[in-house]
Amino acid sequence: MSKEDLIELQGVVVEVLAGGNYKVKVGENHEVLARLNGKMRQYRIRVIGGDRVTVGVSPYDLKRGLITYRAK
Repeated sequence: MSKEDLIELQGVVVEVLAGGNYKVKVGENHEVLARLNGKMRQYRIRVIGGDRVTVGVSPYDLKRGLITYRAK
């Protein structure tokens, strides 16, 4: 699975969980459990509740994803 295979979704961080996990609301009824992407972790980009983010979701598991971008 490569980066090109991910489905890009826009969402809002609802809750910050322990262990670097975030609950992101995507759409009306769908929530994704997401982690920070490697470059975001490397450059220590902070994500807090209420931030608009882009989440890359695998087509095999639509409940988990990677946060790839934080909107300003």
